[in-house]
Amino acid sequence: MNEPSRTTERSPVPALLGICTVTLILAAMYWAQTVFAPICFALLIIAMVWPLQRALQTRVPQLVALLVCLAGTIVVMTIFTVLLGWSLNRVGLYVLSDTARFQSMYNDLAAWLEGHGVAVSGLWEQHFNVSWILRIVQQVTGRLNSTLTFSLVVLIYVMLGLLEVGDVGRKLRRFKAGSIGQAFLIGSGETGAKLRRYMLVRTLMSIMTGVLVWGLTYSAGLSLSAEWGVIAFALNYIPVIGPLFATVLPTLFAIAQFETWQAAVLIFVLLNLIQFLVGSYLEPRIAGKSLSISPVMVLFAVFFGTFLWGIAGAFIGVPIVIAIVTICAHHESSRWIADILGAGQADPADANRG
Repeated sequence: MNEPSRTTERSPVPALLGICTVTLILAAMYWAQTVFAPICFALLIIAMVWPLQRALQTRVPQLVALLVCLAGTIVVMTIFTVLLGWSLNRVGLYVLSDTARFQSMYNDLAAWLEGHGVAVSGLWEQHFNVSWILRIVQQVTGRLNSTLTFSLVVLIYVMLGLLEVGDVGRKLRRFKAGSIGQAFLIGSGETGAKLRRYMLVRTLMSIMTGVLVWGLTYSAGLSLSAEWGVIAFALNYIPVIGPLFATVLPTLFAIAQFETWQAAVLIFVLLNLIQFLVGSYLEPRIAGKSLSISPVMVLFAVFFGTFLWGIAGAFIGVPIVIAIVTICAHHESSRWIADILGAGQADPADANRG
């Protein structure tokens, strides 16, 4: 007499615990962004700098190597900030010096909108006044202060982290093969290599984008061509959102300067062509498949990162997803996360049939 087959059902408790854990982590990242955002930026910088410090430590004492790496990090951050601040300041001064033209542009747009049933006659008087300007100045000042504080906290985390990388690695090597500790150790090493490649490719593509935007705006006779090139270079580090602003802003200035929609449309099309060729054609071929994650996840990472931490989250969102995908791929219990978030791989059988 055959025994009845028993059907085993998996308990939903682990899945529910996982969902609750992820929800609590995301809530903590949102409400405690002053803690988690600097840590994430510091980890990204440590991944960039650690190979250099490790090489220097074989020739000079650890503290000397640390000071060299910190000095290099400060120099790079300062140059980037100064260039972006210079370009934005120049654009702001240009707007203030040519207020009449932008006012006329606004009046024409308001008249066109009112002719199509959109009333905006009181918008300028209601919002664009002296108190509004004072609020903007206060917000900009507050942003600068918070940025300086944020950078200082990041540098402190980087300094402490670089001192502890070796000890953390030795502790993780004590875990058995196949354990979570070993998966984290191997995944962290691969994550660092991927992030270095990601930032290198992103930097090269940003430089290329900035040069092309400068060449286009200079050839077209658009004012502030060097500034538009620097802005395009800086904003290209933020996927999706950055290139969008880098094309819209020069287009608005082209409308005000050339006073013809045809010239502005042509500049807008050419700027988008540059962004498409560099971002969608050249970058994937240079980066290769090692950094490939789902395009939907790239878009989600940028917008969700913006929701969590603002511009800082938009910048760091994609590196965080790269780290999650890489580390999760090295343990059996979390490999499904890497399969979902990563870019789909073609099935060899399907390729042979094709």
